[in-house]
Formats: sequence, C-alpha cells, structure tokens
Amino acid sequence: MVRRAAILALTAIVLALLCADWIAPHSAETQFRDDAAARPSRQYPLGTDALGRDRLSRLLYGGRISMVMAPLAALLAVSLAVVAGLTAGCLGGWWERAAATLTDLCLSLPWLFLLLAVRALLPLNVGPEASILVTFALLGLLGWAGPSRIMLAAVKRHLSSDFVLAARAAGCHPLRIALVHLLPHLLPVAAAQFWVTAPAFLLSEANLGLLGLGVAEPTPSWGNLLRELENLSQVARCPWIAAPLVALFLVIGCSHLVTAAAEYES
Repeated sequence: MVRRAAILALTAIVLALLCADWIAPHSAETQFRDDAAARPSRQYPLGTDALGRDRLSRLLYGGRISMVMAPLAALLAVSLAVVAGLTAGCLGGWWERAAATLTDLCLSLPWLFLLLAVRALLPLNVGPEASILVTFALLGLLGWAGPSRIMLAAVKRHLSSDFVLAARAAGCHPLRIALVHLLPHLLPVAAAQFWVTAPAFLLSEANLGLLGLGVAEPTPSWGNLLRELENLSQVARCPWIAAPLVALFLVIGCSHLVTAAAEYES
C-alpha cells in the first residue's frame, strides 16, 4: 500500500513536470519587472522572485531538468559500476585488486567534498546548457564507486554458480560468459542501485545549486531555486518560497519509500 501510494505520487509529480509547457502560467525566464517579489495571487500562484519571474513556472521547468538529468546521471554511474564489476570479477587477480583499491579510495573520500572540489576546479562562468552537462556528468562519473562494490560482490557470487561452471566447461569465451550468462543476473541489482542512486544525485545537485556550483542562471533547477532559502527570515515572512524544498522532499521521500518497500517485499 505504501509503495503504491509512493509510486502514484512520483508518477503525478513527473507528469506535472513533463507537462510544464501546458501547466506553467508563464515562461521560466520571463521577467515581470513591475511585479517583482510579488506575493501569491491568481496570476502568480507562488508569487515572483526578485527579478519578477514566476516561481511556479520556474519550479516546474527546473524540476523537469532535475528529474530528467539526475536519473541519466544515475544511469551513467550504474553502467560504469556494472562494467567495472564485470571486468574486475571476470578477470580476477590484479584487475580485481586494482578495482577494489580504487573503489575503496573513492569511498574513503567524503562524497560531497569530492564533488565540490572537482566542480570548483572547472570553469564557473559557463553557459546554462554547459553547466547542466557538467553538473550531471560529474555526478555520473564520480558516483560509480558505491554501486561498483555491490556489482563486484554479485559477480563473484555468480561466478561460482552452476550455470557459469557449465559454460566454462563448454568452452565459452570469458566475454560471452560475462555478457550472456552474468549480465542478465546483474540487471536486478543494477536496477536497485539505480533507484538508490537517482535520489542521491538529485539531492547532490540541490547542494551544488545551493552553493552556486550547479545549473547556471537563468536556467532554473531545483538546486539553484533553493538559494532563496539562504535568508531564513525571508522564509518566515514568505513561506511559499520553500516550494522547491517541499517538492525535493516529496520526490526523495517517495523514492526511498519505493525502494524500502521493494526490499521488504523481496
């Protein structure tokens, strides 16, 4: 029941974001200078920001960027983890030790500080499109270590299975064993890692955006929309500006409920 409700809530949020072109009252970048910092009204359901841009429109368009790019970054990270786990597990020996050492090194570093350090080394004055690609590419390229350890453990467990031993006895090439016999058994594990990683990347993008290292203005994302929450006194006076935080909380909470319910049922 809980999982079904969480899935329905996630589906409704995703559909609303995908239909932003029809739901949003205005364009995300249109400025109504005469109505800057306006309170919620029929014309501006969540008011406007300091530049006169409609907050609801920016919430919908920014959420669409975050909700599309974060899963793509998670897909990249999980794909790298599958490749690393298959390669290290099937080749064994030096390859496995090197992969385990690199994974332990990446996991020993604080994830958020590593992400911030790498992002800060890159140019900060990039365009909005480039900032989107840089932000989520970094998430995907730096987030492979955790899923890789799980993939390697799954590969090593399956290597001692009867179907792998039978394939080796039949003279199958190691590449065929990896792609035909092992990979299908890794897909459920990879799917579980995807559901865990995507919300984490969504939250990481929000942290980057809050620090001004995420998606660049004027393109909205839930991360850079959270920068308005830096002034706590303003949040107390204008609670509707916390709408991106509420949306982020709902998405991450529902995603964890789906994952937890699936693990409990299994």
